[in-house]
Amino acid sequence: MPSFDVVSELDAHEVTNAVDQANRELAQRFDFKDTGARFALEDLSVTMHAQVDFQLKQMLEILKIRLARRGIDIACLEVKDAEVNLAAARQQVVLRHGIDQDAGRKIARLVKDSKLKVQASIQGDKVRVQGKSKDDLQAAIQLLRKAELAVPVQFENFRD
Repeated sequence: MPSFDVVSELDAHEVTNAVDQANRELAQRFDFKDTGARFALEDLSVTMHAQVDFQLKQMLEILKIRLARRGIDIACLEVKDAEVNLAAARQQVVLRHGIDQDAGRKIARLVKDSKLKVQASIQGDKVRVQGKSKDDLQAAIQLLRKAELAVPVQFENFRD
């Protein structure tokens, strides 16, 4: 029976490259010279360090551009509130990956409500969609691409 998996994954190597490029851009920019502004990557969380809140907003835009150029969907970013004191400002950006239970149920409900001849089942951090024909599965992929989901999704393990 043909099937495919709906997943939400990030390439950690591309995230590392994007953060490195963003740090290099900060070193080159005149408005960030000698300010101590930097990006720090820890697991899949980026902490931005700067002097003032305004610089954090600029740094967030730099990070978004670098991630987008590296093929990482910006919808996976979860920007936390900035922590500002008199000496420095700090903000954390978490890169979400994996499909949680709520998003998995929403995807499964969307597929079931579409009246396509496919079944969706949640399997850990991915959703498996099965159907009798490839055409039904391709229609399900198109449906999920057009849907407004909370997490960016990719499709893998398309089996005939």
